[in-house]
Amino acid sequence: METLVFLFSFSALGILYAMNTIPELQEPYVILEIGVAVLVLVFLFYFLITRGNPPKDVLFFVFAEFSFTCVIDLTSALEYDGIISGFMEFYQKTGEPYLGTAYAIMMCYWDGIAHFIMYLVMISRITDRKAYRTLGLFWAGSLCANMSVFIAGIVAGKYGSEIRPAFWLNFLFLLMPVWGAVTLFTKPKDRPLIGGYNAQHAQSMKLIWRPLDLILVLLLLAAMAFTILRGLVALDSPLEACSFYLKHYEPYLKDPVGYPRVMMLHLFFYGLPLLGAFVYGLLKPGCTWMSDWTLFFAGAVIQCQWAHIGGSLHSRTTAPFRIPNEAFWCVLTANLLYAATPVLVAMRVQSNPLFFLQIHPFPGQTGLPNSEEKDTKYKDK
Repeated sequence: METLVFLFSFSALGILYAMNTIPELQEPYVILEIGVAVLVLVFLFYFLITRGNPPKDVLFFVFAEFSFTCVIDLTSALEYDGIISGFMEFYQKTGEPYLGTAYAIMMCYWDGIAHFIMYLVMISRITDRKAYRTLGLFWAGSLCANMSVFIAGIVAGKYGSEIRPAFWLNFLFLLMPVWGAVTLFTKPKDRPLIGGYNAQHAQSMKLIWRPLDLILVLLLLAAMAFTILRGLVALDSPLEACSFYLKHYEPYLKDPVGYPRVMMLHLFFYGLPLLGAFVYGLLKPGCTWMSDWTLFFAGAVIQCQWAHIGGSLHSRTTAPFRIPNEAFWCVLTANLLYAATPVLVAMRVQSNPLFFLQIHPFPGQTGLPNSEEKDTKYKDK
């Protein structure tokens, strides 16, 4: 099935070529109508071909539908970068002109490559009746961050006055990953949540005897400090440190397109509490929620940082807002480390989850205080 989805998704190129060739199909409201019609037809196509053997998970249709749009996003990015032509010229003028910004181009590359691969893998696992929850949470975090920053950046940035009818299609791509995230968070976990003797031993070790966790805690604390600094810059803080950082390190944060500023505010108000929660989860044993939320946040941060780093280096970003040459490696290293930290935390939790499991009471152990234990024994008698 994943092969069929892969091949059928490239039929989007035919639709784009036709719309780019026929002037009557290039009017703003016509673009919106065609977009809705195509999404409905793609859904019906997959619904009809799977009627004989329906997928066990309704998210199959979301992944198949979004695979189709991944090809459109990749085509958009490639055309804006001058690698191909003849498909998206009309959309650049009467569809969504903000897709030509550096941040949006990098966002489209991520969607057209990374998300496309994720969809095909998850479709394959759904078809084979295998679990995909881990990858699904990573995808949900990635696409939620992608679309929330994208939509808010359009409205808050310099393109807020150039919103066309096709803009409203973006809300579907925000609501679907939110619904998918809720669905995946409520699904049963792929692994047990209760541990035994091994988990008790792992949880008895202090942080000083867990060097990997100690390093991750330090990285998370550094990421929190970095998040606060850039969040204050985005909030126009008059602090000298913020002005110095903006001028000498990341002037891209003030790019009038709006995406970098919105992204920093997202991380400041939503990412910062999660980073603090992960520090707590590495210090306090038995935080079973760590396995899910670290995956979700890792997907969100890696997508944001990809678009942010790529956008700050892209030729479409005007020279005053690019990383200064003298600070290039410092800023690049800091941003790459910031992107890697949540991923490393998620990998640590997934690879060795004993510290994050609940402890199963051993024989003769009830986990109750002495007085409650006596009362329970008395009732049993």
